[in-house]
Amino acid sequence: MRRISIFLLIAAVSMTMSAQQKAKKGELAASNNTWEATWATAIEFTGQGDMPASSLSNRSIRQIIHVSKGGSQLQLKLSNVHSKEPVDIKSVFIADAKDSSDIDAKSAKYLTFKGKRNVTIEPGKDLTSDVISFKLKPLQLLSITISYGERTPVNASSHRGSRTTSYIIKGVATPKTKFINAEKVDHWYNIASLDVLRSSAEEANAIVVLGNSITDGRGSTTNKQNRWTDALAEALGGETAVLNLGIGGNSVLWGGLSEPAVKRFDRDILGQNGVKTLIIFQGVNDIGGSRGNSEEVAKKLTEAYKSFIEQGHAKGWKVIGATITPFKGNSYYSIFHEAARQVVNEWIRTSGAFDAVIDFDELARDPQDPTKLKAEYSDDWLHLNPAGYAAMGKLAAEVYKR
Repeated sequence: MRRISIFLLIAAVSMTMSAQQKAKKGELAASNNTWEATWATAIEFTGQGDMPASSLSNRSIRQIIHVSKGGSQLQLKLSNVHSKEPVDIKSVFIADAKDSSDIDAKSAKYLTFKGKRNVTIEPGKDLTSDVISFKLKPLQLLSITISYGERTPVNASSHRGSRTTSYIIKGVATPKTKFINAEKVDHWYNIASLDVLRSSAEEANAIVVLGNSITDGRGSTTNKQNRWTDALAEALGGETAVLNLGIGGNSVLWGGLSEPAVKRFDRDILGQNGVKTLIIFQGVNDIGGSRGNSEEVAKKLTEAYKSFIEQGHAKGWKVIGATITPFKGNSYYSIFHEAARQVVNEWIRTSGAFDAVIDFDELARDPQDPTKLKAEYSDDWLHLNPAGYAAMGKLAAEVYKR
């Protein structure tokens, strides 16, 4: 009996040591993994004009996103960073999106947060889900359904320019729930980024784009996913992640809508996972909104660009500059604003500060009047239309591949 006990003890110790060795090997393998964002958006403070007509409390919202790269292990980041009250969430599940608010219910997977479906996001905080297995296809549409609890902020943390329709119904939604008679809003609430696990840092190659409404997709077609960044992701065949961090009305320096780029750069740009390339395409709102100080604004824009470039290079990123497109015919235009645009564009092209340049100005300007957009590319002489965005995406892909 004693020999049997000793044998069992030795076997138990051996199994424990083997398990520890396997665990260490697993930890070592996991340490080589890296997260890469396949979709992201810039989170903003939400004014009452961009809140749903109904409260989000005790309601469910279905939101649609267009991912770039695929993967099999995912995590979703939710944000309450701009809100002063907590947000209670009863459940979150993802699923392959179909038409309108419909989903493939069989593909649905519930997310958890430290093992639980329900979670509270405190004011001013972000929260990332546990890792989930899901067959995410390149360039697919993914639905994210959030069922809220009793407490939701008066001013949610959102992204105003989703260019996709979100659907809101009363009560808790399940994968079989039909969003019939839903309230429809063209905004995203609380969703910030979707990351995919890669087996090594070398597999991650995300492009993060800093921009304003032209990048955010003003002038694109709602629910058609035809922003220029979508066209870029398509041109790259879903093999490169493209992250759109544009905000409509946003400025680089001051003024404009939401936090200026100099303030949000750390969170929105440096905070993304798996990035290898940064594209900077922002400045038209600073120039167009300048009043008698266009020369000063042009100088400060280039100083801000230098800071962004330095921060990108410090992370080992390639940094690409994009020239500012024309706006004659829009209320932004004056000879002084045009002079500032020319100064900034000349610096982007010739300073050598950027690793490469995407000349959107040369692409989009009217050959007969270079201060104006091509008529076939714009409907308001400031933003581009789907045809213009398709051309921009194609050019950006060509420069990226060089």
